[in-house]
Amino acid sequence: MPESLPEFLVAQRLRARSLGDHIVTFATLLADRGYATSTTKELLRLVADLGHWLGHRQRRAEDLDEKGVGQFLQHRRRRGRRPRSNGGALRVLLGLLRDAGVVRPVAPAAVSPIDRIVQAFDKYLIQERGVGAAGRANYVPVVRRLLSLRFGAEPVKLRTLCPEDVTQFVVRELRKLSPARAKLTMTALRSFLRWLHQRGDTPADLGGVVPRVADWRLATLPKSITSDQVESLLEACDRRNAVGQRDYAILLMLARLGLRAGEIVAMDLEDLDWDTGELVVRGKGGRRDRLPLPRDVGAAVAAYLRLGRPTCSTRRVFIRMRAPLRGFANSIAICTIVERALTRAELDPPRKGAHLLRHALACTMLRGGASLAEIGEILRHRSPDTTAIYAKVDVTALRALAPAWPCSAGDA
Repeated sequence: MPESLPEFLVAQRLRARSLGDHIVTFATLLADRGYATSTTKELLRLVADLGHWLGHRQRRAEDLDEKGVGQFLQHRRRRGRRPRSNGGALRVLLGLLRDAGVVRPVAPAAVSPIDRIVQAFDKYLIQERGVGAAGRANYVPVVRRLLSLRFGAEPVKLRTLCPEDVTQFVVRELRKLSPARAKLTMTALRSFLRWLHQRGDTPADLGGVVPRVADWRLATLPKSITSDQVESLLEACDRRNAVGQRDYAILLMLARLGLRAGEIVAMDLEDLDWDTGELVVRGKGGRRDRLPLPRDVGAAVAAYLRLGRPTCSTRRVFIRMRAPLRGFANSIAICTIVERALTRAELDPPRKGAHLLRHALACTMLRGGASLAEIGEILRHRSPDTTAIYAKVDVTALRALAPAWPCSAGDA
């Protein structure tokens, strides 16, 4: 804890009244999460104000809950104080008080029939299909929308589901979705309806009612950039500061190893084996692979860990640079890092997500003479069909397969 805090903390502890015994724990948590001293002081004043407000109303810390926090925040707003961080900080405080047994735990919300079905399907996806969190995030909302549209507040009688219900839902969904998203939605719907039939919840397999979406995976070329553009992208990182060191290490992993954005997010310090020069990658469906760590990638990650990564309790390799110091919430953060790097390098490809560098690696390997099987092994594709799209990048080889254009004898 910063040296300037103890004296300040004593004053706030006295003002906090019934919360005074817990304000030190809160201050320690803020320090562990990397908050600046000025921000920590602001949040400690907030907690002290909350304790003073409780005491003024003859209430104790034990009486605090979400409703009380909301009333306190309204009180502050009426006095012209409305920082956005207040609500989040006090939710953290409530969590600490509940962990300490001071505040009553939140009563479990009533589980609706639709919730029970959705939870059972989600459990099936995990245990039987090995679907990861990202995949389930695409499947589960589709199921909830179908059941809500069909039953609403009425009793959920799955045996009454009929083809007309499915068709009505499909028409409603397809009106607002792109072909790629529509294909994913129909796959989720088909999987759910077949699961219902397997459980005996529906007399017929309604999965056959769900149409196939015309979105041919091999109809387009993979969106990529050249190897020279990849190097320009990497050179655009300012490695003189911590953010640049982090972003450079992330971009290098994407470009040299072809990792997915989610694999970067999930990477822990234990996944780096410096003795053997290998990296454990947590892939789709709980799959784990060991990859060799190239020298330049290892050097970039080591530089970031030694010089750029703030001290904090999280075991994630790549973390936010602003408090609270923790790992990225999802893959969007990695895609944002790629997009910003493209802007700095003055590159404007059609696609700007993290997968751009994965495609670039595959295309560079193909042009260098690598086989599709070798590319699939590096990218850790489960099926050769997934790698097949890169065959179209080798235009020279494809030109030899193209038949001659028919022409008349006079045109020859």
